[in-house]
Amino acid sequence: MTAAQFETIDETEAEAILRWRFDGLVRAGYDIGSALLLASHVEIDLHDASTLVQRGCPSETALQILL
Repeated sequence: MTAAQFETIDETEAEAILRWRFDGLVRAGYDIGSALLLASHVEIDLHDASTLVQRGCPSETALQILL
């Protein structure tokens, strides 16, 4: 989802998407702060972010790659 697309959805749907992204990132192994940061960047592919950590990339390094 692009940032422009995200801005067009209603607040309830936006909140649900951000919560879903956050939960997925925490389950993948990101700490809460990193998950919050990445979840808010809706242009970042959630699967790419999850795969990096699941394959052993430290979350700090993954953040540098993704952001």
